[in-house]
Amino acid sequence: MEFLITSRRGRPGDDPIFSLNDEAMKRAAAGEDIVNATIGLLLEDSGRLAVMPTVAQVLASLPFEAVAAYAPIPGLTEFRRAVVDDLLGAFGVAELATCVATPGGTGALRMAIDDFLEPNQALLTSSFFWGPYRTIAEESGRKLETFEMFDADGRFHVADADRKLGEHLETQGRALLLLNTPCHNPTGYSLDESELDALFTVIERHAARGPITIVLDIAYGYFRPETLARTVDIACKLAGKALVLFAWSASKAFALYGQRVGALIAVVPDSAQRERITNAITYSCRGLWSNCNAAGMAAVARLLSEPELAKLVRAERAGTVALLARRVVHWNTLATAAKLRYPRYDGGFFTTVFSADPLAHSKQLRARGLFLVPTAGALRVAVCAVNEAQIGRIVEGLADVVTS
Repeated sequence: MEFLITSRRGRPGDDPIFSLNDEAMKRAAAGEDIVNATIGLLLEDSGRLAVMPTVAQVLASLPFEAVAAYAPIPGLTEFRRAVVDDLLGAFGVAELATCVATPGGTGALRMAIDDFLEPNQALLTSSFFWGPYRTIAEESGRKLETFEMFDADGRFHVADADRKLGEHLETQGRALLLLNTPCHNPTGYSLDESELDALFTVIERHAARGPITIVLDIAYGYFRPETLARTVDIACKLAGKALVLFAWSASKAFALYGQRVGALIAVVPDSAQRERITNAITYSCRGLWSNCNAAGMAAVARLLSEPELAKLVRAERAGTVALLARRVVHWNTLATAAKLRYPRYDGGFFTTVFSADPLAHSKQLRARGLFLVPTAGALRVAVCAVNEAQIGRIVEGLADVVTS
């Protein structure tokens, strides 16, 4: 007798990335010389987790009542206000926004898919994407379809996004476009201003035909602050034509991965529609996770809104950004010299090397003690998790295996 419903049978028991990470850690613990470039944690060159001392101090100083009590269903008011002001305050649209707390950026993505796509409809994203996007979509009874991310010149393929967006409106009557920029996972690519302008012009044109929701996954945005600001500014100009959503996360920005603090932010000029959306996403909070981590929200609210704390955190974050930037430069220097084929990489936790057979190449590299994540057509390298000496070893292994 089978108790699982049909769609749940045959599912894997673990996430592929975490499975590879577990294997790498076990082999390292057994004494092997392992380079683990699988998981999205920013580590110091020593291998210890990169933390921000001010974040740790504020979290530890919270009164126990703030840690133990239930948070309101949509999240702490001060947290939601601080996140909206931090993201949108410079662009004059904060008063047009509604926001709810979510368990990390993943929760924000799940809610967006649940509330702005009908069951069995498909979201649209680029051909290179973070694998859990598909898991999130399928778990919520939706699908995932892609457009080609890069054109023949290695730039963002606006024309194919245009084509696929039109198809989604034609077949579904609505579209949800999920974009991860700046610092795309898994490629490290960030859309530049001309690409953003061209893409959002396409969205504006299509928006006259039906409702389009654009979800900007900005989990890594604080690692390219100028690019993030341009992205937010250009996207907000679409508000009122398309629905503009931001999936915000404290995991990377504050090195608070385990606290699971995130937010879904919607920019909605029409007050009646904004109220309907607020009601819908608050209702979804109750049905999906009830409420979020009170301690994490309280800490982030203080870190964003208290000027002295905010100044300290910005300085500490600048140190982590500089640490990652040195690795980006080192990677680009070595990978270019080795003639590896990879997209433009100018920031973020990951880069991706094109591969004709990612599964086979990943297996060959694991035999050498090099753990990378195979994706469709490529191997993801978590530059965030390795030191500069290990980058050289990864490039050498990739040059032997992928380009041979």
